[in-house]
Amino acid sequence: MTQWKSQNRHKYLLQYHVIFVCKYRKPLLDDTSIDADIKSLSREICDRLGVDIRYMETDRDHIHYMFETVPTVRLSDAIATIKSYTTFWMWKRYQNELRKHFWKEKTFWTDGYFICSVGNVCNVSEKMLKEYIENQG
Repeated sequence: MTQWKSQNRHKYLLQYHVIFVCKYRKPLLDDTSIDADIKSLSREICDRLGVDIRYMETDRDHIHYMFETVPTVRLSDAIATIKSYTTFWMWKRYQNELRKHFWKEKTFWTDGYFICSVGNVCNVSEKMLKEYIENQG
């Protein structure tokens, strides 16, 4: 179980369950190279943004994350950055494959996302969420 963090005179523990879904529920994450690249790119951009990915796993058409952040990170901005960054690089690396699915626009994820804080609000503990995410796919 994660411990409380301290910064200056503040104590906090900010953990979130986040899900991104592939546009039109396309099973793009069945492809192991796309799956691996999405995970790698997610870690890369989250390291730059100061967002810790505690757990991450994909299923056929969506990805689950458990993020841990500091209070100064605006999660909506971080999510927008992660989605745009991964979309850009997926199109750069897999243009021929993605054109078969998206012929009008260069997209990868749906416009929205799911987010829920971990703990009392979701009635889900970190341990339960970890097991759920690890059992995807």
